[in-house]
Amino acid sequence: MAQLISAINGFLYGKLLIIVLILGGIYFSIRTGFVQFRLIREQFKAIMEKPADETGVSSFQALMVSTASRVGTGNIIGVSTAICLGGYGSVFWMWVIAIIGSSSAFIESTLAQIYKKRGPEGSYGGPAYYIEAALHNRPLAIIFTIALILTYGCGFNMLASYNLQSTFAPYAFYNPKTSPWLIGLILAVIVCYCLLGGGRRIMKVTGIMVPIMGVAYALVAVLVIVLNFQNLPAVFGKIFAEAFDLQAIFGGFSGSCMMYGIKRGLFSNEAGVGSAPNASSSADVVHPAKQGFVQITSVFIDTLILCTATAMMCMCSGVVPSEELSGAPYVQAALDSVFGTIGPLFITVAMILFAFTTLLGNLYYVDVALKFLLGHEPGKQFMRVYHIIASVVIFVGAGLSAGLLWDIADVTMGCMTIINMPVILYLSKYVFRTLKDYERRLKNHEPMEFHAKDIGLPHQVDYWQ
Repeated sequence: MAQLISAINGFLYGKLLIIVLILGGIYFSIRTGFVQFRLIREQFKAIMEKPADETGVSSFQALMVSTASRVGTGNIIGVSTAICLGGYGSVFWMWVIAIIGSSSAFIESTLAQIYKKRGPEGSYGGPAYYIEAALHNRPLAIIFTIALILTYGCGFNMLASYNLQSTFAPYAFYNPKTSPWLIGLILAVIVCYCLLGGGRRIMKVTGIMVPIMGVAYALVAVLVIVLNFQNLPAVFGKIFAEAFDLQAIFGGFSGSCMMYGIKRGLFSNEAGVGSAPNASSSADVVHPAKQGFVQITSVFIDTLILCTATAMMCMCSGVVPSEELSGAPYVQAALDSVFGTIGPLFITVAMILFAFTTLLGNLYYVDVALKFLLGHEPGKQFMRVYHIIASVVIFVGAGLSAGLLWDIADVTMGCMTIINMPVILYLSKYVFRTLKDYERRLKNHEPMEFHAKDIGLPHQVDYWQ
């Protein structure tokens, strides 16, 4: 099974996804006039916009939900893995996939807003809903939904659990045979307690602590870079030298910096995957393009700021990356070289908080997916059984091998992407018209509102009539 998953993974990221993501992102960037750079001011304005209805979900709240599942293991462990296995040049390709992919994030999140559904507690939607509404293809929407459940309910959560327990490896009490299972059990029990409704206080505390820890992590990274600023020129030199070493890239692409940079960059920012639109659709905005702007910013925060902070912190520390250090050990070794034993402890605390919110953020996407599959709000008994199964998956993930878990997560995420990207390419004409409508209103100082008929939308939608 491991060999089969590895072979599928190699095909997806060796050929198919590279072409789809890069060409799709370039096409969206050109057709939108490079919206990711051109309308930066509008991006920040959209984030701060409050919903018309005080009970509605703001753009900022939707951004936090999507960021909760993005920020964490991808920014820390994913970046470390890319550098250790793919080399310094993988950082450059992470930047490329973020810059190009941000336009894909704009397209998919704007589509989610256009086709969002009206529910008793506000709006909801995502790729499954715009596939069904626009393409009238429920079987494809179901396949996508199943891929999403496998990705976020299984692949990503098993990987997050493994990454969390791996941060305890440097400590004396850690036993490679028993500690992963014990840590996984504790984590699974806490998550299950929260999911079953008893962990409101835990979730409230982490909701406060995670932003604080995120800022603290960024500051620590900056401090490490400043203390080792003399290494910066050499680090940037190696990044660009390895990124454009074409012989190394195409001589063994499956292990090249380009492949690892794109895989780990996609794992971190999820642009074009079809996950963030599930959160974007819940935002109460006056124009669909506004939520597209918000998701551009989310991709930039995730990859260009947080992932870059991790990469520079590790590479400037002077610790040489290697396959043995892949994952949490490389980040911990980098901090240990500057702050001593307190460094690895800081990463462990950060990962506990980041991984916990990542797990809950991922399961929010699964909740939306289950609602689509069933066609109604799942009953309490059904959700109780599902939450127990989700917790068991988290427990199992802690004890499996890192390579297998990365491959599983990459394959399931790849399946989502190869469905979502062609769909948003086909439907992107409505987003281009939506963007033109937004810019026309902005230029003419007209009221910022949106009507489906203004872009010639031929499909029935719950909103924008």
